[in-house]
Amino acid sequence: MPSHTETKKGGLAIVGLGPGRREYMTPRALKVIALADYVIGNALYLDPLEPLLTGKTVIRSSMGKEVERAQQAIDLACSHAVAIVSGGDAGVYGMAGIVLEVLEHSGADIEVEVIPGVTAANAAASRVGSPLSGDFAVISLSDLLTPLEVIEQRLDAMFSIGIPVVLYNPKSRGRPHNFSLAIEHARKYLGPETPVAIVRNALRDDEEVIITTLAGVENVENAVDMHTTVIIGGKESRIWRMGEDVKGIITPRGYHHKYVY
Repeated sequence: MPSHTETKKGGLAIVGLGPGRREYMTPRALKVIALADYVIGNALYLDPLEPLLTGKTVIRSSMGKEVERAQQAIDLACSHAVAIVSGGDAGVYGMAGIVLEVLEHSGADIEVEVIPGVTAANAAASRVGSPLSGDFAVISLSDLLTPLEVIEQRLDAMFSIGIPVVLYNPKSRGRPHNFSLAIEHARKYLGPETPVAIVRNALRDDEEVIITTLAGVENVENAVDMHTTVIIGGKESRIWRMGEDVKGIITPRGYHHKYVY
């Protein structure tokens, strides 16, 4: 059955854009944006889409206006095809959750489609080898919506089981110490040789990649900001080298226990 964006009736698509470059967006994401009457989102995510937005009504919003953005998208979607965009995957620290919550409380009866995108964890991992080959965890260090004591409890739980951990929103000017706090929790359970990847603007033109260890992470901490994704390896993770060159991180899945290669 065709969706609202294909029939041009009212409805809402919540679109994950991935890293932002069109070659990393799904064909479905590109299609619903092309068919939308209105495209709504943070300017940071809308600007790279400019060539796709000709002839559409574009509504730019700022950080901290997520609830208002969601309500506006729902109101418009009652009679128009609307795409509300979100970086990465809309359902992972993105707009999908708040849009669906607002929709649930509004009582509006509209068609909704959530379109997946490449997450920051996936994008960062792809630039440093295979650090997330098996089980891993993802946590945001932003305490805007989650109390810091809850974040610390979750960090302990994740690091204690020895799997790789991906840190979103690791540091900002308003909370410069949360990243250092996360490193302290990691060191309770992991050795100093544990590999750490710092990937800034993954899969974008100004990408920066640093491979270090828990022992040396303070030396590169100035590279960490809100545009950075940090991957802290687990107990099985190791630095990946080609000859003497450090290429990234590998977290074995366990094939070496069953096969000879």
